[in-house]
Amino acid sequence: MNILINVTFGLLILAMFIAFVRLVIGPSLPARVVALDMMTVLAVGIIAVYSVATKQPLFLDVAIVLALIGFLGTVAFAHFVEKGDLPWRKV
Repeated sequence: MNILINVTFGLLILAMFIAFVRLVIGPSLPARVVALDMMTVLAVGIIAVYSVATKQPLFLDVAIVLALIGFLGTVAFAHFVEKGDLPWRKV
């Protein structure tokens, strides 16, 4: 079981690195937002695996809160893109 957890951590961290590269060199703002959302999902996965590895279910609450915040951020970005008016560009 310990080997499986270590392999899972390694794959999640590798995916996090790849998503970070996409975040940095993304061709557009929506691509960067998707990469950031993917990094949030991967962070939730890392927290969940850590919770299972340490047998501490309290960390699952943290993962749920992080998932909700990531979802709300993505919805807010989609709302501003659909509206066509980004609040940080007002002059």
